[in-house]
Amino acid sequence: KERPFYGELVQMMSSGPIVTMVIEGENAVSKLREVVGATDPKKAAVGTIREVFGSNITDNAIHASDSLASATREIPFFFTEQEIF
Repeated sequence: KERPFYGELVQMMSSGPIVTMVIEGENAVSKLREVVGATDPKKAAVGTIREVFGSNITDNAIHASDSLASATREIPFFFTEQEIF
């Protein structure tokens, strides 16, 4: 909450419907981050989700956990244990 971009981030993330998922597998975080692309769509590799659909650093089209620790903290925000199979 103390970060300067927090307000804009909350506004963007609550601006419309979302699709949530949990991806599991060997090196899942790093593999997904490759598909997602850099946070700044202007710096994202060609063909990544953010390069194709992102507008700017705040409206970058997708969120993906940056580490297993982040995923462990973020997943329960959206899912109960019974919803993950």
